[in-house]
Amino acid sequence: MAGVVYLIGAGPGDYKLITVKGKECIEKADVIIYDYLADTHLLRWARPDAELIYAGKQCKNHTLHQYEINEILVDRGLKGKSVARLKGGDPLVFGRGGEEAMALAEAGVPFEFVPGVTSGISAPAYAGIPVTQRAMATSFAIVTGHEDPTKSVSGIHWEGLATAVDTLCFVMGVGNLPLISSKLIEHGRPANTPVAVIRWGTKPIQETLVSTLENVAYDVAKAGLKPPAVVVVGDVVNLRDKLRWFDTKPLFGKRIVVTRARSQASALVSRLEELGADVVEAAAIRTEALPIDVATAELVAKAGSYKVITFTSAQGVHYFFQALEAQQLDSRSLGQAKICAIGSATAKALKAKGLLADIVPTNYQAESVVEALSPVMTAGDKMLLIQPKVARHVIEKGLTAQGITVDVARLYETVQDTSRRELLRDHLTAGDVDYITFTSSSTVTNTLSLLGENAKELMANVRVVCIGPITAATCVENGLMPDVIGETFTIPAMVDMIVADATAGV
Repeated sequence: MAGVVYLIGAGPGDYKLITVKGKECIEKADVIIYDYLADTHLLRWARPDAELIYAGKQCKNHTLHQYEINEILVDRGLKGKSVARLKGGDPLVFGRGGEEAMALAEAGVPFEFVPGVTSGISAPAYAGIPVTQRAMATSFAIVTGHEDPTKSVSGIHWEGLATAVDTLCFVMGVGNLPLISSKLIEHGRPANTPVAVIRWGTKPIQETLVSTLENVAYDVAKAGLKPPAVVVVGDVVNLRDKLRWFDTKPLFGKRIVVTRARSQASALVSRLEELGADVVEAAAIRTEALPIDVATAELVAKAGSYKVITFTSAQGVHYFFQALEAQQLDSRSLGQAKICAIGSATAKALKAKGLLADIVPTNYQAESVVEALSPVMTAGDKMLLIQPKVARHVIEKGLTAQGITVDVARLYETVQDTSRRELLRDHLTAGDVDYITFTSSSTVTNTLSLLGENAKELMANVRVVCIGPITAATCVENGLMPDVIGETFTIPAMVDMIVADATAGV
């Protein structure tokens, strides 16, 4: 039986502008065929077993020709696959979605259009330019700036378009700016009409150039502005100075590498993106459950017999409850044991399991944990410590010295994640990274290992941010000098440090 092909508008660049239905189609797809302008962040929602096909088309550089894309869509559809066809912007606004739908209809393959946010409206919006404005612009048009090259006569009605519409948005028009501007002026548009050219609209690398109709072609050539870009013509461009909001964010234009494990990175990534940063997720580590031997299983099962259970990370919470559930147990088995959580993220993870931490040390270093626990425990008491395979022994030694019995359940390990190595190397080699963030010693050592012998050379012009002094010390031990070191060891504090550093002197 035939499958179904979803012709999805992937939005203009900011991956968060995908529609709810578009995301749902990606999540269930057997096959995903994506374009150059469809942000690859969207592929994070793909099933692990989904077939991914890149069909990017740039000027004079087509990975696949349109007829080949049509053939793939028909082939996978006839094989009964659920296909997500990701197209930049909206599939029916100069996206050739109609052509692909015709091919599918002729082959008898079911399809659906999933509209998307078009760049003709959203790119101006992210530049602070509304395409309509009461008493200024009551009409707008989206026009192709790159017509079918096989046409002998232009299909654009310049004589009407030039003066009949208040705001004109040309997509794919940078290469034809001399023709566009001259035609509009020739047919009555004033030469001093404001024009904005917005490159990579809605993305953190967005560039906006403001000019006039008579000068825009020269100004764009002088600035070296390249596609993809949207050209906006009209008086609404003058509103940009008052309505700019996106490119005034404190981290706008800054490219920041996050090396934290992907399972932990969401809070850091989200906050950096909210502040305008272009975030490169290059996880150097990931966590894996360790095999649970009989002795460790017994420690978990009798957790309720301890005076205190101490969790050193949110991952520890996850793997502890995983081990607990494997024995058909839940939080009721913890009895009257007091709960110590190192860090707000750990406390939050416990809260999600229905447990409120009794002790949350204000300082997240192991030395401070010993100090915080000392008033709660006395000689002869017992504590269960949940840790990874490799960890510092400060807590264990500090409490043992006070006569407290400490049993350690090592439930998981941190291993190297190599999946983003090439991405990280490419960015560092290109010299387009402003900051690299380290949230633990393991992120430091594994990142350096991933990059190899010339790691420090690749990061020579990158500002190194460490969540705290222990992570910073690991950097120094490995010959990498940190530039920003946290005093409060939390993700929000780390973000605040980056903002302060990035805006110093501004």
